[in-house]
Amino acid sequence: MNKKVKLYGLPTCPMCRRAKKYLDDEGIKYEYLDVSANHDFAKEMIIKSGQKTVPVIEIEGEIIIGFDKAKIEKLLKG
Repeated sequence: MNKKVKLYGLPTCPMCRRAKKYLDDEGIKYEYLDVSANHDFAKEMIIKSGQKTVPVIEIEGEIIIGFDKAKIEKLLKG
């Protein structure tokens, strides 16, 4: 099952790079939203998560703050 995954991040963020690598390595399709390149992405992330820090990962409307592999796996497999 392909779930809709969004990753809000920054190119300079080490945890964002780890999250992208994990998703890539697992073959999970996702939309990467660079909050430094698009202010609308940043506003959308803050509204959805209440956070100004990255990464923020959204899986089927569920929000994960930071790179939490266990939560990502639970939401992808659940």
